[in-house]
Amino acid sequence: MALINPHINFNGNAEEAFNFYKSVFGGEFTRIIRLKDLVSSEFPIAEKDTNKIMHIALPIGENVLMGNDVPESMGPVNENENRSKIAVSTESREEADQLFNGLSAGGNIEIPISDSPWESYFGMFRDKFGIEWIIEFDPK
Repeated sequence: MALINPHINFNGNAEEAFNFYKSVFGGEFTRIIRLKDLVSSEFPIAEKDTNKIMHIALPIGENVLMGNDVPESMGPVNENENRSKIAVSTESREEADQLFNGLSAGGNIEIPISDSPWESYFGMFRDKFGIEWIIEFDPK
């Protein structure tokens, strides 16, 4: 079965965001590539962007959360135009609470985590980096 691995673009704070996600989910980064690792005459990088993230990967279960910084030369990432959400299915209410409370810290809660009309334990929020999340435990 294929796995879906979310990939998030950031405005220069990918490393900060991924350190935050790592503090909530645990685990270790499997890969960090900085823009300076790719600099060449064919791929010039502005000096101010050389330490930014080209690719970062954090395994979460069997999936991998990936991300990168978008250099200013490519234009800003507009967080208000983020039209997707990362949905996390948990194995327990306790895990759902832990992830919801950890990831939503400093962000904006849209739907507090609680029992839903469709009989799951569900919550939704935008984290402090502008990324939208759904956390759900379905006891069925």
